[in-house]
Amino acid sequence: MSAVSDRLPTFPWDKLTPFKATAAAHPDGIVDLSVGTPVDPVPELIQKALVAAADSPGYPTVWGTSELRDAITGWVERRLGARDVTHRHVLPIVGSKELVAWLPTQLGLGPGDRVAHPRLAYPTYEVGARLARAAYEVYDDPTELDPEGLKLLWLNSPSNPTGKVLPKAELTRIVAWARSHGILLFSDECYLELGWEADPVSVLHPDVNGGSYDGIVAVHSLSKRSNLAGYRAAFLAGDPAVLGPLLEIRKHGGMMTSAPTQAAVVAALGDDDHVRVQRERYAARRELLREALLSHGFRIEHSEASLYLWATRGESCWDTVAHLAERGILVAPGDFYGEAGAEFVRVALTATDERVAAAVRRL
Repeated sequence: MSAVSDRLPTFPWDKLTPFKATAAAHPDGIVDLSVGTPVDPVPELIQKALVAAADSPGYPTVWGTSELRDAITGWVERRLGARDVTHRHVLPIVGSKELVAWLPTQLGLGPGDRVAHPRLAYPTYEVGARLARAAYEVYDDPTELDPEGLKLLWLNSPSNPTGKVLPKAELTRIVAWARSHGILLFSDECYLELGWEADPVSVLHPDVNGGSYDGIVAVHSLSKRSNLAGYRAAFLAGDPAVLGPLLEIRKHGGMMTSAPTQAAVVAALGDDDHVRVQRERYAARRELLREALLSHGFRIEHSEASLYLWATRGESCWDTVAHLAERGILVAPGDFYGEAGAEFVRVALTATDERVAAAVRRL
């Protein structure tokens, strides 16, 4: 056990404990903007679908029901503009985090192989490489990486934590480069439906991939767009030559989405109205928090999409965390996401309207 755990970095969120205690001591209570966990209700039609499937005594399949695969393929074509997507092009997963953490291992990567991810990034990309004992490195422009031994390239657009969106031309250039060097490209697109000042594009769009899914896979989650973080509902879409072997591995590992959750996902992907309503909630909170931060002396960079504002006061991120904690507001320090975030904090939009209003008053 220790041999595995010793490969991992210290869990970063533990460092926030004293600041959380400071914020919680505020007379009006804490406003927790540190973690992007949904706080709004699960839409009623999704809850009803879950309840209707509650009597599911048998084992679900890893590949999912045909209804689930139909729902995923239909959504990928309708929402992302993908073409000719079949059941072989999709694969349900148990939330996106487990996929990110275990993908290098499931791909058979190990010592001598390299995994690359953005310089500012979700920490689990690095964790996945560490678990597989593969090397990991960061990039500003992936096409400047040495392709030798590079087996897995992670894209993340819109970005967590910065909210940066890669333009269609940039995605097209990167996909072409990765293919020319035989590098498998996984694109984490979990925030794609939350574009504010940009319209995020998927690598599954034919303008990006030339009508071919060879060597590319997109990762999508229902946690944010449908408030289903507690359901652990996500899926992959892309190259069948990659997804086929992953399916076999995951069947052996029993990595299956529960049957009631599969039914809930079918309902969620078939309805766009609840996504629109949730987007409007986040848009309103974003505008309030953005203006309050700017008036308080912050500068906001990128943040054109996703559920976060990437903000700085030009000081150590931990000084900013302390400054806000004294006002009862908890945010995430930027260095959780890489050294380049040392002077930034990530401010989540995932708090109730009442708590957002409280943060605005304090700022």
